[in-house]
Amino acid sequence: MQKIFILLFFIMFFSKGNAQNLVPVDEGSAIKFSIKNFGFSTGGSFTGLKGKIQFDAGNIANTSFTVSVDATSINTNNESRDKHIRKEEYFNVEKYPLISFASAAVSNGDKPGTFLMKGNLTIKGVTKPISFPFTAIAQNSGFLFSASFNINRRDFGVGSNSMVLADNLLLSLRVFAKKN
Repeated sequence: MQKIFILLFFIMFFSKGNAQNLVPVDEGSAIKFSIKNFGFSTGGSFTGLKGKIQFDAGNIANTSFTVSVDATSINTNNESRDKHIRKEEYFNVEKYPLISFASAAVSNGDKPGTFLMKGNLTIKGVTKPISFPFTAIAQNSGFLFSASFNINRRDFGVGSNSMVLADNLLLSLRVFAKKN
């Protein structure tokens, strides 16, 4: 019985031993969005990445993401539009200064180096489950995680029932995370 306990201890210890503890950083990262407004594509970006990532490509079940960006950092290259988007109707950054994501499950994708993320996205105090594919590439003593997927802004109470602003927007994520 003691041998079984010792064997189980070593299996658990070494299976978690390959997971890397990472910290997302702005340098090398890009959090971008694009949306149609009056039929034209417009977009912007966020900075202020924070969080914890535990990544284990060999045992993807040991992988988890808890990441946020600073909603006040929104940049559309138009300061008056940025001020307007920070207000209550859109991001209400005074009350909700962070946009956050926490993974619930990560699994292998169809191709090597691809994965499927399931988790909860919180914008403006509203949390919704989302899922999306992503890639992970070892880079500069860390990993570059990349994904592109659509979300509906109205699911999170961002913006009004505008006839000129599209409901769906494309999020493009390039998150560089370095060893902690």
